Amino acid sequence: MDVKQHSPEEIAEQIRKLTEQLKMAGRKDLLLRAIGAPLLEELRIEAARAKLSRLQITKDYRFFLVDYNNKEVELQPVHKAVYLLFLAHPEGIEFKRLGNYREELTRYYMATAKLMDKEKIIEGVDHLVNPLDNAINEKCSRIKKVFLDMMDEYTASYYIISGHTQKRFEGSNRIWYERLKVITLPRELVI
Repeated sequence: MDVKQHSPEEIAEQIRKLTEQLKMAGRKDLLLRAIGAPLLEELRIEAARAKLSRLQITKDYRFFLVDYNNKEVELQPVHKAVYLLFLAHPEGIEFKRLGNYREELTRYYMATAKLMDKEKIIEGVDHLVNPLDNAINEKCSRIKKVFLDMMDEYTASYYIISGHTQKRFEGSNRIWYERLKVITLPRELVI
């Protein structure tokens, strides 16, 4: 198949036909090998984009799903602060290293909870960044529940704070894993 002689639409049609042949032969394994896992993930994201809504964050820190009839994502100020922190760090954050983000988290919390006492905010942040406290897990669970109440699980997986494990190498024989938490929503959908 010479790519130069065919339009992208013709190539896509040929791929569709070949895909159907492999499926009918019961060889999805070969199809997966041909596509490759990285491309499959890109295709999954592309397919989800049609269902994903833009997330608008207003100046007064209200969250709206623009393409879902401007439906508001109703979160408490502490949940908004946690969410804003993870939105600001698409590379991900390990919960055990949240202490490194104390100042930033405090700024977000103070911005979202204008009427709250500063001492209460600082106390709340202390709980969130303490690796021995379960507060951050509780806040992420609440955020997850709010999104799951608004959309299906697959779509919600792009909006919630979820785990991503990354393998790291140090020197030649030392391997460890970073258990990053991320929001996978493409940032171009955040307004």
